[in-house]
Amino acid sequence: MSLSSFFSSFLNVVHADADVPAEQEEKVESATTHEEETAAEAEVEEAAAEEEAEEPEDPHPIIREECKNVAKCAPLTRHFEHCQEKVSSGQGHKGEDCVEELMMHCVDTCAAPKLFAKLK
Repeated sequence: MSLSSFFSSFLNVVHADADVPAEQEEKVESATTHEEETAAEAEVEEAAAEEEAEEPEDPHPIIREECKNVAKCAPLTRHFEHCQEKVSSGQGHKGEDCVEELMMHCVDTCAAPKLFAKLK
């Protein structure tokens, strides 16, 4: 048994040169037109829904900025920003990359509860 005969046992075989009865052609055309109309309506509805549903503003950056200024995190933030300025201006040591960035967990620890409280 060849591969094509195996698949043709499951699927209908359609030949391009075969004559299609007029009744069957009308059914196919009307079904296609209906499907196209339905798809067009769905696209219009989708576009309208996107316009109506604007995404809310992300509160995370605002909360992080607030937490950077908290007394507990302010010294770490200043130290990190000073290091970043020094490295970006080329005054740092060769290969320096401000590993202190890992110490910014203070800001994340402060921001996490506030952020999740707003998401509920």
